[in-house]
Amino acid sequence: MTEAPASPNFGARRGGARPELVVLHYTGMASCAAARARLCDPAAEVSAHWLIAEDGTVEALVPEEMRAWHAGAGGWAGFTDVNSSSIGIELANPGDAPFPEPQMTALEALLGAILARWGIAPQAVIAHSDMAPGRKADPGPRFDWARLARQGLAVMPAPGGIAPPVTAAGFLGMAETFGYPEAPLEVLLAAFRLRFRQRHAGPLDATDMALITDLALRFGADGGSWRSS
Repeated sequence: MTEAPASPNFGARRGGARPELVVLHYTGMASCAAARARLCDPAAEVSAHWLIAEDGTVEALVPEEMRAWHAGAGGWAGFTDVNSSSIGIELANPGDAPFPEPQMTALEALLGAILARWGIAPQAVIAHSDMAPGRKADPGPRFDWARLARQGLAVMPAPGGIAPPVTAAGFLGMAETFGYPEAPLEVLLAAFRLRFRQRHAGPLDATDMALITDLALRFGADGGSWRSS
């Protein structure tokens, strides 16, 4: 695991912010080497704190206390400058491939250390697609969020909950309570399903309502604990 920063693309966190979120990405490039070159290219003006190769090699690109340029426009749970309030982890993956076991194992170890180091709760581990719905899709439908949740490194909704009436306003309200930024129903529903109901299609239904309600009530910014310590 490399300690020295490899990318020049970072700055100070704004307004005295500290890491409150962890944002997971896929690189969307043909190889880890190509992704690393881009994340370290000053002309590209993009970076992340960590890059994990398919074989599980973990490389630090930007110091965690600094502001990397990985999130872009969007928001989560009231955080609008997500770069200033997050740690970004890039997983080498073209976007349509499974995430290999060594890579997932390395991610689990890294995530556990980050959450402990900064006192970040599992519900603050999010997808790039969560904070930028409609604009980003990573880490995508092949990423195993349930695996992370079983180890306390992310959250998943409990199945079988009672759904409130199926309405657009109800879904949007619960989605906002959980953390999603404001967006049209079709955009937020697609982002929600990309993470929590992968490969499901169709109109908003009772299962969607039950799942988002469970997430909002247990982990929402209004009622859940956003820091583990």
